[in-house]
Amino acid sequence: MANQSIRYGASLRKRHLAVQAQKHARYMCDVCGKVAVRRISTGIWKCSHCGATFAGGAYTPKTSAGETINKLIAREHEVSR
Repeated sequence: MANQSIRYGASLRKRHLAVQAQKHARYMCDVCGKVAVRRISTGIWKCSHCGATFAGGAYTPKTSAGETINKLIAREHEVSR
């Protein structure tokens, strides 16, 4: 059984499956553009194509908070030009 650690509650089991799917999925690399980024450890992600290693979220390489910060930084660069 895949959900041995989650015991009671259908909603908890569904949430656990969704997180596991995010954790084991492949993501696009910002360096080379290939869909080859995989999770090595908690918060550590590596592209198997170009070898780039970077820090990210625990279950996804980019978090919503990180995306917000990147947008703010990009906006500040546009304003300063």
